[in-house]
Amino acid sequence: MKVLLAFVVLVSGAFAADAPASSQAVKELSELLSQPREKRPPIADAKFARIPLTKADAATAAKLLWDDHAKLIRDTRADELKAKVIRIGEREMKFESVHFGTKENAPKDGRSLFISMHGGGGAPAELNDSQWQNQIQLARAYKPAEGIYVAPRAPTNSWKLWHEDHIDVLFARLIEDLVVLENVNPNRVYILGYSAGGDGVYQLAPRMADHWAAAAMMAGHPNGASPLGLRNVPFAIQVGENDSAFRRNKVAADWGKKLDDLQKDDPAGYAHFVELHAGKGHWMDLQDRKAIPWMEKFTRNPLPDRVAWHQDGVTHNRLYWLAVPTGIAKSGQEIIASRSGQAITLTTKDVPQITVLLNDAMLDLDKPVTIQSGGKNLSSIVHPRTIATITRTLEESHDTQLIFSAEVTVSP
Repeated sequence: MKVLLAFVVLVSGAFAADAPASSQAVKELSELLSQPREKRPPIADAKFARIPLTKADAATAAKLLWDDHAKLIRDTRADELKAKVIRIGEREMKFESVHFGTKENAPKDGRSLFISMHGGGGAPAELNDSQWQNQIQLARAYKPAEGIYVAPRAPTNSWKLWHEDHIDVLFARLIEDLVVLENVNPNRVYILGYSAGGDGVYQLAPRMADHWAAAAMMAGHPNGASPLGLRNVPFAIQVGENDSAFRRNKVAADWGKKLDDLQKDDPAGYAHFVELHAGKGHWMDLQDRKAIPWMEKFTRNPLPDRVAWHQDGVTHNRLYWLAVPTGIAKSGQEIIASRSGQAITLTTKDVPQITVLLNDAMLDLDKPVTIQSGGKNLSSIVHPRTIATITRTLEESHDTQLIFSAEVTVSP
């Protein structure tokens, strides 16, 4: 509290950051970023990183940090995009892309991105390669109105091609590269897949929900995934009426009912459509193309007023404006968080600590923010904006829309 009061003054009944100290902090950040990257000390260790910022200075700091990060991508990632292969650790993911429209004629806010996952599975590499080539060819049939259609080749030939934990980080890096280097709009990124790729959509759409504007599952199986996390991801399910292998047709209908029930309890969320194509088996003769124009109607809201988070077998430490401390996440945990004005309400299942991430697009950070759970106030104070929080949340998300300047950790 003594440290905070050194930089905060009381104005009209609300706390406000000391403007000269805030301005100086941003100036020191700018000076640090002007140094060669290899000579910079860690930003989080700098004294200026803990000084409370004004709203305007927080926005300036976020832009400085994003511009610096985007420059790093331009300087170091162009080759991997040209080579059409993403490598992280021991895993590599090849991809091919088909462009609709041109970068010059793209919408003012950037191009759409469609990530399309192939089928196959536990089979020889040659079979999965042929399924990958098929997914590339489908681009011409699916034919988005504009944007970039990317068909990645799964890094493995296991039955769970798109279930494994390396997929999440590879996809996040692919999106980041295309946002910076190909003018992709981070709020218009879509995921779709056929057969085993549809399995991946069932899994990845909810567990990476804050990346997607919408998702389309074709002829897949959920393999135990939960639809709870799809609250803010419009979700299309299409299966052939006669696609009975692994009960794909029955499971698709069951998921439709689950989404109906979720939407009944939360009418502002869980947009979806389900269709079992009459007379069709595993191949739907391109009738599933209807998912493309349906998805194109939607744009991601990176700061929804309600978030539903279910941890599956591959856990994450962040989703939208929620986080859990390192070591807390485990399969089966759930958080429902709602925001109304200056109040945030948390409902949890087996989560001992939650970090609520805050920025000025969500609420007024110059006034107290109340965190509630179980009918009790867990916190009701002003939370200072800091360069440390901006830096860390950018490093975690690599997304301009998911940068936060303040945070509070509570125990529900």
